[in-house]
Amino acid sequence: MSIALKQVFNKDKTFRPKRKFEPGTQRFELHKRAQASLNSGVDLRAAVQLPSGEDQNDWVAVHVVDFFNRINLIYGTICEFCTEQTCPVMSGGPKYEYRWQDDLKYKKPTALPAPQYMNLLMDWIEVQINNEDIFPTCVGVPFPKNFLQICKKILCRLFRVFVHVYIHHFDRVIVMGAEAHVNTCYKHFYYFVTEMNLIDRKELEPLKEMTTRMCH
Repeated sequence: MSIALKQVFNKDKTFRPKRKFEPGTQRFELHKRAQASLNSGVDLRAAVQLPSGEDQNDWVAVHVVDFFNRINLIYGTICEFCTEQTCPVMSGGPKYEYRWQDDLKYKKPTALPAPQYMNLLMDWIEVQINNEDIFPTCVGVPFPKNFLQICKKILCRLFRVFVHVYIHHFDRVIVMGAEAHVNTCYKHFYYFVTEMNLIDRKELEPLKEMTTRMCH
């Protein structure tokens, strides 16, 4: 990683504070294990497979939080170039437009400028991953029955951040020398969601050509 890039990523220019795992918990151990296999240069495809004997919900929870932190960081590095002027709609090229709906303030899908969409998205995810009823941190507290459905929706929306960054801001990523970092994060994300079957194939369409080159 270049020095300039280290400075960018160390500025902690995350869009949001990172969510941490409590040391001593099962999820902290799983998180360490997942990180260790990534750092050892192991094949990303192998790294995302559920370790034998581990609970699928725990494995998914660890990755959802991790991807939220990483994708925050990626968007944080280009967010000053993503403005209401440059990106008046949240889109991935001319074919894909994403509208925001949260059943609170936005009861029906609403077209918004990309930075506003991103802010709402990160807030919406943060509320859920900090909610003990959805992402319990205490040992022995069960996950809700609809946990995987919730995670599917979170991951599907996080994928849209990649779509927007790759299609509209990748020139900035290259200028910063962050291309390899972003590509690795994307591959990790893609292998995970396809291995665990967490994102509908049609949602992955906007980056299909790039993914075919990068991940197959």
